[in-house]
Amino acid sequence: MKVLVACEYSGRVRDAFIERGHQAVSCDILPSEKPGPHHEGDVRPLIDQAWDLIIAFPPCTHLASSGAKHFKAKRSDGRQQAAIDFFMLFATAAAPKVAIENPIGVMSTEWRKPDQIIQPWQFGDPYQKSTCLWLKGLPLLKPTSIVSKGDFYVSPSGKRLPKWYSNSKRRRNKTFLGIADAMAEQWG
Repeated sequence: MKVLVACEYSGRVRDAFIERGHQAVSCDILPSEKPGPHHEGDVRPLIDQAWDLIIAFPPCTHLASSGAKHFKAKRSDGRQQAAIDFFMLFATAAAPKVAIENPIGVMSTEWRKPDQIIQPWQFGDPYQKSTCLWLKGLPLLKPTSIVSKGDFYVSPSGKRLPKWYSNSKRRRNKTFLGIADAMAEQWG
C-alpha cells in the first residue's frame, strides 16, 4: 500500500507501516527525527497524488479545546479559519482511505463529530490523552493492550494534568508507539 503520513516529523507511524511491508512516506515542515522516506516541506503538493491511505496529524494549535480562551483572537485574525481549512484538505482528499488525528476541539462543530476517540492506555502506553480520529474507508481502531492510565500531576491551582504532558517541553506531540503500531497493523 502507498501511505502518506502527513504532518509527522517523528517517523513513528511511517516506520510502523514500512516495518509491515508498505511504501510509506512522512511529510512535515520539520526534518524527520529518524532517517527514512520523508518530504520536508508543505504537504499540499503531495495530497492529490495516488495514495491508498493518508494519515494526517494537522497542527492543533488553533483547533484544540485546550486553547479555547484564545479562540476569539484566533477567529478574528484568521488563524483558526486557516487551521480549519488545512484540516479540511485531508477530509476532502481523494485517497480511498483517510484518517485525521486531532485532540478534542472545534472540528467537532465546524465539520462533524469524530468517528472515534482513543487513549494511549488502550494501546499499551500508560498515558492519558484523548485523541480524536475522523475516518474515511477505515475501521475503528481496536484496543490492543489496555494498561494503567498513568500518573497525574496536580498543579497548585488544582489543575490535573497527565504527568507526561506536565513534564513535556515539546510544543508538538508525537504519536504514541502503541497507537502507531495499531494503525499499521489494523489499517495496513
